[in-house]
Amino acid sequence: MDLIVRRLRQALLTVLVAMGGVTASYAQTLVFSAIPDQDERLLEKRFSKVADYLARELQVDVKYLPVNSYAAAVTAFRNNQVQLAWFGGFSGVQARRMVANSVAIAQGAEDTEFRSYVIAHRSTGLHPADTLPEAMRGLRFTFGSKSSTSGRLMPEWFLREHFKEAPDKVFSRVGFSGDHSRTIALVESGAFDVGAVNYSVWDRAVADGKVDTDKVQVIWTTPSYTDYQWTVRGDIDARMGAGFTEKLRKALLTMNEPELLAAFPRSAFIPATNADYAAIEATAEAIGLMDKR
Repeated sequence: MDLIVRRLRQALLTVLVAMGGVTASYAQTLVFSAIPDQDERLLEKRFSKVADYLARELQVDVKYLPVNSYAAAVTAFRNNQVQLAWFGGFSGVQARRMVANSVAIAQGAEDTEFRSYVIAHRSTGLHPADTLPEAMRGLRFTFGSKSSTSGRLMPEWFLREHFKEAPDKVFSRVGFSGDHSRTIALVESGAFDVGAVNYSVWDRAVADGKVDTDKVQVIWTTPSYTDYQWTVRGDIDARMGAGFTEKLRKALLTMNEPELLAAFPRSAFIPATNADYAAIEATAEAIGLMDKR
């Protein structure tokens, strides 16, 4: 019954957003969202529990608003339809540029050393290596979302550095799957020969038996970079009361219930600042995904 009620509330909130904004009845509600980086059912399970946790810790009503794309998450944040979001590195930079004084307040312990995998269908004959293989040229390659840090931004940076050309000059076809789970499925099926994927989504899918490793394998791992984070709007204290940002930061940093952490998956949440993502911003500017300031 609780799940049904929660889904009805989420559906109502989504309708309100579509009609042009959140009504006054939600003025004292903390609404948050997250980039849809994998299967929607997993996200609903993860974030409904986070909503319950934050509501207990903060003693306010907390709603999770699902979105269907990375761009929609950023737009909802910009329009104040959500005040808090679990962003990737690049989408967080985009959102903070749009809303003055917004800040990254927490990240996963693993997000300081995040990585991407390049995966390949075994029919390509590609094998695990320390460098990107030249034999990738001419194959069909899929990124994840166009705004994904681990599924597009950083893999594209490393591809450009290695091949000295844009991906559409290296590969016979370049696609964007939309999320990491679909990237894995597309390469496993042979619809694409090679793809870029978030390492943690791949590792979990393999551990859960959801990947046929007789058909697809990891052939290269990127150097590490900073990725996901919780970002809060700069005007949240005006909405929720003085000192709310710090209360929220504390609640996120002390979110240590194993079930909640395992759902991300993260071992802990640690402090984050906007400066932690300066390299992500510079990379996005360098490859033309974001205008220079």
